[in-house]
Amino acid sequence: MTTSTYIHIPFCRQKCFYCSFVSFACPELIPEYLDALGKEIKQFYKGEHLKTIYLGGGTPSILSCGQIEKLLKPLNFSNSTEVTMELNPEHLEKKYLAELKKLGVNRLSLGCQSFDREILSAIGRKHTPQEVEAAVKIALETGFENISLDFIYGLPNQTKEGFRKDLIKAKTLGIQHISLYGLKIDEGCYFYKNPPQNIADEYLQAEMYLAAIETLSGFEHYEISNFAQKGFESRHNLNYWNNENYYGFGAAAHGYENGERYSNHETLKDYINAPLEKPYRHKLSAQEKLEEEIFLGFRRLEGINCKKFNEKFGINFEEKYSKILEKYFSSGHLEKTGCGWKLTNSGILVSNVILSEFIE
Repeated sequence: MTTSTYIHIPFCRQKCFYCSFVSFACPELIPEYLDALGKEIKQFYKGEHLKTIYLGGGTPSILSCGQIEKLLKPLNFSNSTEVTMELNPEHLEKKYLAELKKLGVNRLSLGCQSFDREILSAIGRKHTPQEVEAAVKIALETGFENISLDFIYGLPNQTKEGFRKDLIKAKTLGIQHISLYGLKIDEGCYFYKNPPQNIADEYLQAEMYLAAIETLSGFEHYEISNFAQKGFESRHNLNYWNNENYYGFGAAAHGYENGERYSNHETLKDYINAPLEKPYRHKLSAQEKLEEEIFLGFRRLEGINCKKFNEKFGINFEEKYSKILEKYFSSGHLEKTGCGWKLTNSGILVSNVILSEFIE
């Protein structure tokens, strides 16, 4: 059964300089896109009661409340469903947020990235630090009780102390969740062809990350990039990390059902013309499923539960990977828990190296 769904809204007023996600500055295509999205949902959604819905982008808040209502109408969900929507903080109005709440949206994810105005300008963000504070204040006044802020570290001219101050500021706003992402310059973003000056190298990024862990005391560090007040962990993202099924609807969206990963057309033209096509489908082998379980399990700070792993795959995790576990236990990158194994903070910094050793 599939009880989580991701819906991609690939529209932005302007693309940020660091962004390589599939998004387009052509809002005139929104009506056609929503029609195509409706066709895809009608064809593939089986009517399950959904535990989580995530509207990501792009900028989902570019849609009107009427368009969001149309989008959510075919889905079976209730007050117990976690319904997350990504928003940009600029120009948010109380009336808009109140309408979202009536439609069932109960979790907001705001793209803050930094509280430094000069840094925001350098990365192509249009909002101001004051607009972030105002957006959070309005959301709280409207009755939202589950608000997340996104931050990026390693940005142009950003210092470790400046990043730490951003997080201290965030903690004063009454939010429940914080996501942190190191700057990556991938092909397809503005920075790839126009490299910025004075960005953090991997060593400074590592120092920033460790400083964040220390600064965000009071928040549970429950996944490599995510921190939450107790009880406010992202249930949608936990579904990914627990390797559970989820629908992926919309251009470039990815889904996972019954051991098969799939993705949709990436361009608006291709998706609008053929929303029912899945150009990529891959049925995972038994070994691939096992390896994915390890990769996703170690992203959670609680790590791998050996008993659950052994029951799911019919092998003994500690026996099969004893040499790797001993190697990184001795180096201080892995530690034993009451029920399995997890990465230490130093292990998180080199997690890609560690996890690559589990691939056969």
